[in-house]
Amino acid sequence: PAHKLKMAAVFKIARIITRNASLHHSRFQARLLCQAGNDGILKRTALYDFHLSHGGKMVPFAGWSMPVQYEDTNIINSSLHTRQNSSLFDVSHMLQMEFTGRDAEKFLEHLVPADVANLKEGAATLSMFTTSSGGIIDDCIITRAGETSFFVVSNAGRADVDLNHIQNELKTFKGGSGDISITPLINNSLIALQGPKSVSVLQEGVRGDLTQLKFMKSTKMDVFGISQCRVSRCGYTGE
Repeated sequence: PAHKLKMAAVFKIARIITRNASLHHSRFQARLLCQAGNDGILKRTALYDFHLSHGGKMVPFAGWSMPVQYEDTNIINSSLHTRQNSSLFDVSHMLQMEFTGRDAEKFLEHLVPADVANLKEGAATLSMFTTSSGGIIDDCIITRAGETSFFVVSNAGRADVDLNHIQNELKTFKGGSGDISITPLINNSLIALQGPKSVSVLQEGVRGDLTQLKFMKSTKMDVFGISQCRVSRCGYTGE
């Protein structure tokens, strides 16, 4: 769903609550990001109340309560606005993970058919988690955040499957003793700014020159007063 929103307000509301929910060593709780609780209650993003206050029609999606449209527009007009201008999308339901440790690079290359080793810091690649026979489990975007750290995003609808697959592979990788820490970033928000005017809209809230941030590149910067936000130019549905 697309909606013309004030950028500063949205970024403040969706501010990262906790950046370090670290899970130590090479173990993590896959249940933290289950599709929905046993009681069937849908999960909510940090922008849930914001959506409601702007007339968002909330529907279930992959265990989350997400807006499908807003009361002052329809889906067609909303889509056209995005194609002609720029719109914000709350995609905080997507699975965000941080892989860190000396063996993080090798483990990711074990999980995906991508050349992770040759990714430069700040560079990203579109890849996929695969089975041992080459079947596709889910697609993902992997960003090298540092020498031994990576930021990985995959789909909400496959979060349980992805986490279970990663956990099972981790148990056998290097006998389960590899130097890897995998942290599901369950308290982080994720917002997609899409449309041909995205750069000019976002440029008002940052100091760096966004024209220098090329496709499939990522960096951290202050965004409308919110410090150390990760800004990536990696959408494959347009700008």
